[in-house]
Amino acid sequence: MKILPTDALLVIDLQNDFCPGGSVAIGGGAIVAAQMAKAAAYFAGAGAQIYATQDWHPEEHASFRTQGGPWPPHCIENTTGAEFHPALQLPDTAIIVKKGSTPNKDAYSGFIDCNLEEQLVAAGIQRVVIGGLATDYVVLNTVIDTLDIGLETYVLADAIDAMDIEPNDGLRALHLMQTTGAHIITIAELLTGDALSPSEGRE
Repeated sequence: MKILPTDALLVIDLQNDFCPGGSVAIGGGAIVAAQMAKAAAYFAGAGAQIYATQDWHPEEHASFRTQGGPWPPHCIENTTGAEFHPALQLPDTAIIVKKGSTPNKDAYSGFIDCNLEEQLVAAGIQRVVIGGLATDYVVLNTVIDTLDIGLETYVLADAIDAMDIEPNDGLRALHLMQTTGAHIITIAELLTGDALSPSEGRE
């Protein structure tokens, strides 16, 4: 895949609280962070933009069990849990998109409770590559939203991981992304150029 100025990498919620040791830990979170670091370096080297979403919750966010929500408190603003995992190593040019700051509003997509869509439109982005956490929640809904706004969408299958609260939730989410119109590729295909978009002449 030849990376163009109209391409963007979307790094989804690769924060300490979603990785091993965090309050809502996903087993492969650290591996995903390392994989996305490779993708970020590739995009930065090509002069393309990187957007990293970051849950940034107040202490009494509606999604927390203490407030009647489904999750333990996580990614509370200005805490270590809300910081990006150290393996991610984002370049200085990456744009951080904080979401979920409104106390009574959930952010199960990278486009909710933030200005990500406006930023992508302003930058003239036409194609996105997506990886991060969690496959069956924010990654899935972000992919559906990128497709809904007309962006050509690629998902890095080896740079995502699922909550899997129900067995195989992640596999079902990946299947839904694909049937909805996303292209499923790997980090190796991205870095070697083996994943070509239809606009580059190959399905």
